[in-house]
Amino acid sequence: MQRIRLRYTKRGRLRFTSHRDFQRAFERALRRAEVPMAYSAGFTPHPKVSYANAAPTGVGSEAEYLEIGLAQFRDPELLRALLDESLPAGLDVIEAVEARTPGLAERLQASVWQLRLDGVEVDEARRAVAAFLAADTVEVQRSTKNGIRTFDCRAAVTRFEVTEGPDDLDATRQDADRPQDRACAILRLVVRHLTPAVRPDDVLSGLHATADLAPPVPAAVTRLAQGPLDEDTGTVTDPLAPDRDAVAVPAGSA
Repeated sequence: MQRIRLRYTKRGRLRFTSHRDFQRAFERALRRAEVPMAYSAGFTPHPKVSYANAAPTGVGSEAEYLEIGLAQFRDPELLRALLDESLPAGLDVIEAVEARTPGLAERLQASVWQLRLDGVEVDEARRAVAAFLAADTVEVQRSTKNGIRTFDCRAAVTRFEVTEGPDDLDATRQDADRPQDRACAILRLVVRHLTPAVRPDDVLSGLHATADLAPPVPAAVTRLAQGPLDEDTGTVTDPLAPDRDAVAVPAGSA
C-alpha cells in the first residue's frame, strides 16, 4: 500500500466549513478523481484516510494535513493536481508527498496563528500582549459537554507579537469582506498543542482577562503553519520535510 500525505487549505468563506463537511467533500473528490483507495477490513470497509489536528470551524488555515492509503501506485504531484481540481476553490490541495517516515500526527507539536483584530489600535494590542506575556498564568473558561472547564492558556503560548502593516494573507484575502479603512492590529503567536488544546479564541479570552482587550468585531483567525516546534528558536518547522529528505537520500546510501 502506498501512503500519500497532503497539505490543504481552508481559505476565504470556506473557513466556515466544518471538519465533517470537509470529510464529505474530500471523499467526493476522491471518487471524482478516481483515486484507487485502499480500504479497511471488516463488515463496513472505509477508505483509508487519516486526518490530523483539523482547525476549528470558522478558522482559516494554510496548513491542514491528512494521509491517504492507495491500493495502486500514483505520482504524488499528479494526484495532488487531480484532487485540487475536484475540490471547491478555497479547499486547495497545495502539496503532496509519499509517506516514507512514521508519525505525522506526532510531528504536529505547535501551530502558528495569525489574528486580525479590526477596530483595535496597534499600540493597544501591544499593551495587551505585553500584559499577557508578563502573567505567570492566564486562566480562561470554556464550555464543554461536561460543563464549564477552567484552564491556563498562558503555558501553551511560546511566542506572541504584534506586527505592523498589511497581514500576510493579502494575496488570498482571507478577510476580503472586512472593512479596510479602520484601525487594525495583526497578532502572530505560536501555540503548543497541549491537553486541553489551547485555541486562538482562548488566547483572545486571555487578552480580555489580563488587559481588558475586547475587539469590536470577531477576530479573523488563520493558521499559518503547524509542525515540529524548534525549542531553541521557537519556530514551527515543516512536518513533511522528513518525507522529502527520505526521497532525496535513498535508503542504504552513505
